[in-house]
Amino acid sequence: MDAQFSDLGLLSNMGLSNQTGELIGAVKRGLPVSSFEVLASSLGVSEARLAKVVGISGTTLTRRKREGRLTQDEGEHVLRIAGLLEQAAGLFGSLEAAGEWFGTPNLSLADATPLDYADTELGGREVENLLGRIEYGVYS
Repeated sequence: MDAQFSDLGLLSNMGLSNQTGELIGAVKRGLPVSSFEVLASSLGVSEARLAKVVGISGTTLTRRKREGRLTQDEGEHVLRIAGLLEQAAGLFGSLEAAGEWFGTPNLSLADATPLDYADTELGGREVENLLGRIEYGVYS
């Protein structure tokens, strides 16, 4: 996960620590499904929409809710998007503004939304790079 977590409270709302070692342990144990639900709410998207981005089918999401935990891969995807959301929130001033930005098509991302682009590690890095360019006023 390349994105840095700020002190905007997203991780604590997700029931997670912002300490790297503790996050790694939480991912290995399986993030609680509630972290996924909080992220969907913070992004202003449905759980079905976020599940598609994270790579979880509808039936798998139902099973994860019963089990209460995400797999390690699913948890890493959730944390990657959460880190990008926090980076955007720091730049745009709030989680709400960041969520809106994540849902808006962006020319620099081939007119895809940042959320859609962040469905892969490579795409997530590109969203992170775009946020850095915006932060430093680099024309994109």
